Amino acid sequence: MKIDRFENSTNDRILENKIALNITINGRLYSLIIPPTYRLVDLLRKDLELTGTKISCEIGRCGSCSVLMNGNVVNSCLVMAYQANGMVIETIEQVSQENLHPIQQAFLEEGALQCGYCTPGMVIALKSLLDKNNQPTEEEVLDYLCGNLCRCTGYNGILRAVQRYKNESSAIFDNKTLE
Repeated sequence: MKIDRFENSTNDRILENKIALNITINGRLYSLIIPPTYRLVDLLRKDLELTGTKISCEIGRCGSCSVLMNGNVVNSCLVMAYQANGMVIETIEQVSQENLHPIQQAFLEEGALQCGYCTPGMVIALKSLLDKNNQPTEEEVLDYLCGNLCRCTGYNGILRAVQRYKNESSAIFDNKTLE
């Protein structure tokens, strides 16, 4: 009997403490009621089933949970969901809706992935960089990837993928210039 009262009291308190959240995720506006303790990664994975965003270290060191928030890379395990109120979030699902993003294609062609656990975060980080600068130096690439850990392949395949992307996007630009 005491346990029932405790559970009811706890449930009432949890319901009272929920907060409203308006957020755009992958181009879709959501109006949600969420627990204040939800992290952005919890909202994405548990409520919206956007499981491309991974949970790994949960302390912002591995980058597996990386998403774009208003175009900037963030670790969604470190962002409380309420902090994303009014923000625009882009996940790995948005990056490859119909076709692979060119950086994803370059990852495949250069063997830049193995287990695939870190890959969504790597692609998100590189997309952010390449959206701002499609011909980054190797130093700029390494700087952008400093928050993303890969324990399977190391970074040589990833750097080759970025180089392939740069070569192919440069060739496309050159062909358009000749036309």
